[in-house]
Amino acid sequence: MIRVISASKDCYITNKIINNRFRATDANVGQAGTLDLFKLYNESSLPDEDKPTESSRLLLYFGLEDIKSMHDSGKINVGDDSFKSYVQLHDVYGGQTTPSNFNVIIFPLAKEFDEGKGFDIAEFKDLGSSNWITASYKHGTLTEWTLPGANKSGSLGDNDIDIIVSGTIAGEAKTFCSEQFFETGEEDLKIDVTTFVSSSVKEDVSNKGFLVAFSGSYEKDKNSYFVKRFASRNTSNTALQPKLIVKYDDAIIDNHGNFVFDYTGSLYLNNYSRSEASNIKNSDNTDIAPTGTMILKIRSGSFEKDFEVSQALRGTNRIIGLYSASFALSSYDNLIKEALKSKKEIEFTEIWSSPDETITYLSSSFKVKKNERSSLVFRERRLLATTLNLNDRYDTSDVVKIRLFIENADREVVFSKGPIDKPSEIFENVHYSVKDSVTGKTIIPFDTAKNSTRLSADSIGMYYDFHMSNLPRGRSYVFEYLVVQGGINTYITDAAAKFVVE
Repeated sequence: MIRVISASKDCYITNKIINNRFRATDANVGQAGTLDLFKLYNESSLPDEDKPTESSRLLLYFGLEDIKSMHDSGKINVGDDSFKSYVQLHDVYGGQTTPSNFNVIIFPLAKEFDEGKGFDIAEFKDLGSSNWITASYKHGTLTEWTLPGANKSGSLGDNDIDIIVSGTIAGEAKTFCSEQFFETGEEDLKIDVTTFVSSSVKEDVSNKGFLVAFSGSYEKDKNSYFVKRFASRNTSNTALQPKLIVKYDDAIIDNHGNFVFDYTGSLYLNNYSRSEASNIKNSDNTDIAPTGTMILKIRSGSFEKDFEVSQALRGTNRIIGLYSASFALSSYDNLIKEALKSKKEIEFTEIWSSPDETITYLSSSFKVKKNERSSLVFRERRLLATTLNLNDRYDTSDVVKIRLFIENADREVVFSKGPIDKPSEIFENVHYSVKDSVTGKTIIPFDTAKNSTRLSADSIGMYYDFHMSNLPRGRSYVFEYLVVQGGINTYITDAAAKFVVE
């Protein structure tokens, strides 16, 4: 799963010297099209200051309500190793002087800030909050930064601080700040904020946004760094707006379609009520317990075996309406071994029931195949793929379950006079990416490291849920796929038509 969350507030604060007369410490630029990060050493003068330093700092806010809702409902687990979050700011170099070889640091804010309505970045004549002195003004209450420039750092729980450096949560020490080095000065900022986001979702830290600044040694040295310029949320190009990128491996692999002997596989049961996932109920209308209240019986001929079933877990949260059993069937079992002498696969009846077998929740069947064995061949399989349910236009609020059909181009051809139901092949390591169909630029790359782009599989094929809000509006896109099997990567670039996000 990938979610791209746009900033809902941003601005920068500065103590820039204007016309060698005064500092613009009360200026607000919340509606400016750029976020300008700079430091000037001894570039201006003031009557009462020797070699003055002028600075700016960026303020950003991203709402985490959707991420918290997904975590609380068991759709994601922010404590999982695959959960990652990044703040990304896009460089908007336009030929201006740009610094190089510097370090930028990001901190969680300890105080809320106002975005403000100012936009004058030439003479800084628009007054308001936030600014270098003031964090916010609400309901007649003025809240100032503890130190000018939101420069008072401290630990989680400290009073009268502006930014949080570290803290202890459940007895574990955590560091909330992160850094990025800029070599040429033309790079985008993409910085890991996983520790803060996961802690905030779990309500261990309040989400009041981020501060981005030059790291301490660069703010205090005797050099100038002017100007590192990023696009703000007010830029007309939505692709360049500040974003929080959230990644998580939410893939569920149901092996109904590709169970093989001697290897552990998982079977899943989905329960729906009025088209919504819901837990199975007892006779008194309470949910059945997540463990110890269901078994899966596997039968074929004289062979019979029972397995425990539990409600599927994601982290510490149970997934609503989803139950699973994981097990392996041995091809060396006498009954199975005898049957496999004349067959490549065996069909089993599966019965999901209460432990005493008085209540049957589902009765179905699945096939278990022999392992594929051949002489040594290193050859990429020719795969034909089709995206089955893609529309040509989507609204940015749409969340779409997209299905992918894959078949082997070298398969044995079977002729039939009547209609046939041709199942998709199921691969356990398939990823999607998204490209701009006009420029060819990759918007969402394949993520084989943390598997945030990995497809799930159920009994009829492969699928993934995609949030169209991840993509900038007004552009045309195309999905591409990567199949990883046996150490070989197969790229599929012609499985989907173009679509537009409006």
